[in-house]
Amino acid sequence: MSDDIYREIILDHYRNPRNKGKLTDADVTIHDSNPLCGDEIDIHLKVEEDKIKDIKFEGRGCAISQASASMLTEMILNKPLSSVKNITKDDILENIGLMNLGPARIKCALLSLKVLKLGMVKYYSDRDPVAAKQVRDDSKLY
Repeated sequence: MSDDIYREIILDHYRNPRNKGKLTDADVTIHDSNPLCGDEIDIHLKVEEDKIKDIKFEGRGCAISQASASMLTEMILNKPLSSVKNITKDDILENIGLMNLGPARIKCALLSLKVLKLGMVKYYSDRDPVAAKQVRDDSKLY
């Protein structure tokens, strides 16, 4: 796909975010921000039978950070946690179609993945400390 098509997809997700909102019955809610540019993301996860049964995000920031969060929620909804914990930065960058971002913009694109991984560590911490350690060890985003 051309860069123009990817830009259109990013703008569409920014203007019409998927899964935006709050889950009142979330199993995990986690927040983080990118202090360099002011992007903020909260992710709310509902997990049933080791699958992401529902996911919502709240946030503010640039088009890349918000579109990436929207795309990530679509990517992982109804997926098993075992596959979600293996998502990498390259998966995210490929999904949004911007493999050649500069260092500042890459942090925008990966903020939602960072928040998701933090949420998974939090989720596993009470249930499976070994899995929590694995997610933490595997979460080198940058």
